[in-house]
Amino acid sequence: MSGLEEQRDVLAAKFEAILPHLDERQRRLLIGAEAQSLGHGGIRAVARAAGVREARVSAGMRELAAGEAPLGRIRRPGAGRKRVADRNPAVREALLTLVEPDVRGDPMSPLRWTTKSTRKLAKELTRQGHRICADTVGDLLREEGFSLQSNAKTLEGKQHPDRDAQFHYLNEQARAHQDGGAPVISVDTKKKELVGPFKNNGREWEPRGEPVRVDTHDFPDRELGRAVPYGIYDVAANTGWVNVGTDHDTAAFAVESIRRWWNAAGRAAYPTAGQLLITADAGGSNGYRTRTWKTELAQFAAESGLTITVCHLPPGTSKWNRIEHRLFSHITMNWRGRPLTSHEVIVESIAATTTKTGLTVHAELDTNPYPTGIQVGDDEIAALPITRHRFHGDWNYTLHPRHPLDATAINSTSDHAPTDRPHGLTRRSLQNPELTGMTRQQLSELIDALTPELEVQREQVLRTRRGHERLVAPGTGAKAKLTPADRILVTVLHLRKLATMDLLGQLFGVTAMTISRARQEVRPLLEAHGHLVSTSTRPPPHTSRRRNIHRSRPGQDHGQKDELKICTP
Repeated sequence: MSGLEEQRDVLAAKFEAILPHLDERQRRLLIGAEAQSLGHGGIRAVARAAGVREARVSAGMRELAAGEAPLGRIRRPGAGRKRVADRNPAVREALLTLVEPDVRGDPMSPLRWTTKSTRKLAKELTRQGHRICADTVGDLLREEGFSLQSNAKTLEGKQHPDRDAQFHYLNEQARAHQDGGAPVISVDTKKKELVGPFKNNGREWEPRGEPVRVDTHDFPDRELGRAVPYGIYDVAANTGWVNVGTDHDTAAFAVESIRRWWNAAGRAAYPTAGQLLITADAGGSNGYRTRTWKTELAQFAAESGLTITVCHLPPGTSKWNRIEHRLFSHITMNWRGRPLTSHEVIVESIAATTTKTGLTVHAELDTNPYPTGIQVGDDEIAALPITRHRFHGDWNYTLHPRHPLDATAINSTSDHAPTDRPHGLTRRSLQNPELTGMTRQQLSELIDALTPELEVQREQVLRTRRGHERLVAPGTGAKAKLTPADRILVTVLHLRKLATMDLLGQLFGVTAMTISRARQEVRPLLEAHGHLVSTSTRPPPHTSRRRNIHRSRPGQDHGQKDELKICTP
């Protein structure tokens, strides 16, 4: 039997089953549509299969081409099965109660801590007495403006009050360095990558049905381990340098990556530069609290002869680091969907990363060991050739090739020039109301109020450090380097931005780190007692108990003053 005869038999069987149930016009439209779909010779084939004249098939085709209105309703208006929402209006409100973001509905509902799929929603509604299927639940949700959505990373958490000011300060430092021909680099550690035949997110073009086979489990390979890419992004040159480590992500590894970049690329790109600005996150191997980061940078500054300024991004803003969206994002897109089977594959994939805007990247492998657990004492920190800036010296500081007190020239980008150890200053002179912003009596009352809490806080810290209760009588053992009164005084002076931690350390005979710890202990207590440091651009009336100290900010017109005050209840 030929193909044409088989097609005619199929059409004949279809027409025999359907045509008896249609009226005259519906029959013409059906056979006309079939003839159109068959193309050349369709009219004759359909006419023979349906047992009608060819003229009748042609008439049906003409009616379809004329675009006549469809047939009217067969049922009367309002007939047919009613929608669930119409028969049971309460089901809509019950459904919205289940999916409301702020209301979890019945506390005893199984949906309280489970995924709210349409199937589970329908089951819960049925349990409440509203019979409904999953498809109808989906239709109702769409009518109410709901859709399937994933989580969106938009909440930044608690914001530091000086976050915006730090970004402005960082931008000013970057602009000053670039204007002076000095390099500005953004540094960070990219996400550690498993080395081996492991799944890598993304998709690549492959022959249909032949995806790249990878391991079902992501257990690290003992021989290959992980890759630790540490990136350096040159902001002005739009170039990237990535040091791919095979050991731990430590501060020594971070500084070694910067050292390799400078010796291989930075020195040649900036042959006359005597300064370097590094912008880094607040945490990690290059965090502002990491002591080894500062000691390693000081050693690198001595080796290279560079005056290195570091500006950290405020806490909680690591996603705003320029290297994230200028370098790391392009690396991730370049190797998407490709298993990183070896360190060589990782290095070559990073080095092959380019963009239309001209980004070029160099990558190399670093197999050196970087042990963890290195301790840096207070004396080592105190001996560092470091100058902390007047604005947030914990986030902004400069490391010199030699100690700043012995240097003949100081980095011009620092907010202040170092001074020799002051003479003739006593505790009483530092308690001057013009410095503390409160009378001596008020300061004494504040010290009396906070001292007991400071002592309790110190005991709690010591107990946590020991891991057990005190075994000797109170008062024995190592003494605190600062008395509670001194800790309160240095905190007030630093919060009023009258002195850096280095200068306060010289005044009180301790290290800047001790001043920093005292500030961390006292500031929460000040805030809890209502003693808050605030900034005002308008002087208070003469009847106020607050005293103001005027100072000019760098780059600000000397005729305009900033006023800092400490408020007392």
